[in-house]
Formats: sequence, structure tokens, C-alpha cells
Amino acid sequence: MKTKLKLILSLLTTFSLLTGCDDQFDEINTNKVDPTTLAPSFVMNKAIIDATYLDGFGTLQMLCYEFGIVQQIITPYGSSLAGANYNQNNVSNTPLVWQNFYRNVLKQIVDVVEKTKEDANRTNLYHSARIWKAYAFMILTDTYGDIPYTEAAKGYISEITSPKYDSQEVIYKDILKELDEASAALDATKAIETTDVLYGGNVAKWKKLGYSLMLRAAMRLTKVDPTTARTYVTKAVTGGVMQSNDDNSVMRHTALYNNWIANHLQAREKTNFYLTAPFVNYLKTNNDPRLGSIAVRYVGAKGGPEQVASRASTDPKVQIGMPMGYDNVTVSTPAVLAQYGVASLWDFTQVNLNTVLKLDAPEFHVTHSQTQLLLAEAAVRGWVTGNAADFYAKGIRANMEQMASYDATAAIKEDAIQAYLAAHPFDTARALELINTQYWVSSFLNGPELFANFRRSGFPTLSKNPYPASEITEDFIRRMPYPDSETIVNQQNVNAAIARQGPNTLSTRVWWDKK
Repeated sequence: MKTKLKLILSLLTTFSLLTGCDDQFDEINTNKVDPTTLAPSFVMNKAIIDATYLDGFGTLQMLCYEFGIVQQIITPYGSSLAGANYNQNNVSNTPLVWQNFYRNVLKQIVDVVEKTKEDANRTNLYHSARIWKAYAFMILTDTYGDIPYTEAAKGYISEITSPKYDSQEVIYKDILKELDEASAALDATKAIETTDVLYGGNVAKWKKLGYSLMLRAAMRLTKVDPTTARTYVTKAVTGGVMQSNDDNSVMRHTALYNNWIANHLQAREKTNFYLTAPFVNYLKTNNDPRLGSIAVRYVGAKGGPEQVASRASTDPKVQIGMPMGYDNVTVSTPAVLAQYGVASLWDFTQVNLNTVLKLDAPEFHVTHSQTQLLLAEAAVRGWVTGNAADFYAKGIRANMEQMASYDATAAIKEDAIQAYLAAHPFDTARALELINTQYWVSSFLNGPELFANFRRSGFPTLSKNPYPASEITEDFIRRMPYPDSETIVNQQNVNAAIARQGPNTLSTRVWWDKK
């Protein structure tokens, strides 16, 4: 009898426990910490931050290609660092812009656009996201030409896993439309996103960014569609472009969240990249005070371990840029070292890691300086009112004043700015050359924009890289090839783009890059 009673009590206890667990099952097994959705404003910030890459390796397309093509920064080393220094296709580095922007920036920004387009309380976030989306697509199409656009970043939203490639002409006309509509629709009387990492929700500054990007996009079309270019230049100026360095679109960094170009060069690539002879010589010849902010030379260094503070000099007079056309062996021959007056390849001038490439150095997307210089060219073409010489001087001044944002030691004094402007007046006979050469200096460290404006304008006037094992048929690299992964997963659409645009090589020109 006692045994039966114990069995009954045991069963009742077990049933009670099981019932209790079942009653609280949903609550116990729900993760209250792991989010199921993200606020669109946070996703927007991630899209902005990712535009300056996710790690140091992501910057290798700029370091190995864009900076080298425009002859500002070069490495003599090959293997994983081969690129514009040898005019060769390094399939490890040419896809990096594609991978980062499609997998990260556009995936996020398209999501923001989709989630906010019907939300009346978030119209400013929606239109800001449209502006940033246009900026991201500009970088991609400028780099590769025809790309997925109308069907891009919609794998999750619309289950499009093999997006078609749109022609660059179609892409640019839609980018201009998007910038026009979005910039005009921003409204300071409506809700703002104070967590916005770029402008803190300042609608006026987002408008200026939108219209300044419109000016940039319109000027891309100067060779292929000047009528459309002029129309949108006029709209941009009427809408209101950047008026000071306070309007700059800039990604700020900290000791914890680093500038990834700086991070990479301060670590494994510290002794591998150098300022080029064409860039250093241009700045030296013109007594440009920016050289003292940008450059450092470890005088007499015969190896990486000798690049120490005691040898460091920022004196513009002693800077010696590395010549184009050499590898680490040929540049180290006694004849070459003697010709340039250096002790070794480690004795050439580098980017200063204590100023413009500190770990917390800012990175600029669109600046007041660039905008003023584009206005100077537009004025020369008769597309805007105003004096081209005034825009030109303001553009130079703005970039020189921008140096102070890197570090106090990089700041350029007012008397030096005035002296430079006085010694380099605007010359109408050489207008386009002068403006776009200054744009080259002003866009230092902004790889995609340097590469794009060099092809568009043809300035500065640079000599062909004479490296003997070049793989290109043009004097300069004109675009990046599509990634091999695209050929594997989206072959039909890739082939259609190649048939329309031209061979998938470094020498094929994009639509707006006409001879």
C-alpha cells in the first residue's frame, strides 16, 4: 500500500513539474537580448562606416591600384601587392571595392531605403539613404563600369540572386535623378535622426552633400553628355552645394575605431609604400606647403628597422619621391640609388603616419575643396555664373585649411596659404589643367575619386609607368575587371555586360571615359 502511495505521489509531482515547465516554455526559451530587427538609423550608420572599409586588407585596392594609377603612392613590391606599380591584374585586390560595397554598404543601404520609403515619420532618413546609395553606386560604376544596379542588393528583399547588369549611362542618369529628388525632398521641419554618424541629423548639411554629389556626378558626363551635365550642374548650384569645410562629408576615427589605411600602413605594410616622384616633385617644384603636412622621410635609412624617429624629417626640401617603373630589386641598384641620392629604397619619402595617416585620422568622401574646384571648371565651361579664378582659389584654400583636421602639426599657416595663392594665380589659358591638377592634390587619400577624375579630365599630365612587364594596352589602367566570383555565379549577365562594354580587362574604358 505504501509503495502504491509513493508511486502515485511521484507521478503527481512529475506531472506538476512538466506542466509548470510547459506553462513557462515560451518565456524561458525566448532570447530577450538578441534583436530580431534593427533600427534603420543604425543600419544607415553601418552603411556609412563600411564605406571606409572593414579592415586594413580592404584598402589594398586603393593602395595597390588607385593611388598608384594616379601616381601618388606606390610600392616597389610584387606578389600580393602587385597592381598599378607593375600595370598588372592582381585578382586578389581588384575585387575589393566590389566585395565591400555589394556585400556590406549596399546590402545595408538598400535595406534602409526599403524600410523607410513608406514611413511618413522617417522621410529624412529615407532621402538621406537615397543620397548615400547614389554615392555608393557612383564608386562602383566608376570603378567597374556596367554593374548590377536596378536589381542589386535585392537577394533577400526580392529573391534576386543573379541580378542583371545595367549600362553605366542608365545608372548615371538614375543617380542624378535620385540625388535631385532626394536632396530637394529633405525637410528640416520633419523628424531627424540625431544618431546619424555623418551629420547628426543636420538636414541642411545632408542637402549640401546631395547637391555636391550631384555636381560631381554631373561633371563626370562632360565628355559624353554635356547637355545633361550642364542641366544638373545648374540644379546643384541652385539647390546649394557645400560652402565651407564644416560641410565636408567625413568619417571620423578614434584610437579604437581606426582609419583602416593608417592601420594597415602602421602595421604589416609600414615599410612597403612610398610617395611617388611625380607627386613629391610637383609639390616641391611649386613650393606647396601641403608637402610638409603629408610627407616624411627617414633620411639615410638602409632598412625598415632604421626608419626611426631620429631619422624622420618633414622638411619639404629633403623629400625624395620613389620613381615609377621599378620593383624592389631594380630600384635598389647602386646606379638608381645614386641617381636619386638615397641610401636604399627605405630612404624614399613616405606618407606621414603621425599626421594624415594617424590611426585616428579622418577620411573624406566629398569636400568643400573638391566642390569649389568643380565649380571652377563649370565656370570655365560657362555652366555657372561666378569667377573661375575665385572658385579655384577657394578650392585650394579649403584643402590647405583642411590639413588642420588631421593633426595640429599638419595645420598650414595663413601666411603660407596666402603666399602660395599669390605665387600661383589662375591662368585661363591653362584652366582645365590647373583646376584638375589641384583636384588631384585636394583628393589625396580618396582613392575612388582620384581614379575617376583623372580618367575624366586627363589631368594631371603624367608620364606612362614604364615598368617593362605591363599587361595593359593603354597608357594607364582605365577600370577594374569584374571579380572571378561573378563569372562563376552570374555568368550570363556578366557576359552580356562584357559584350556591351568591352573586354573584361584593365584597359577597357567605362562609358563616360572617352578619348
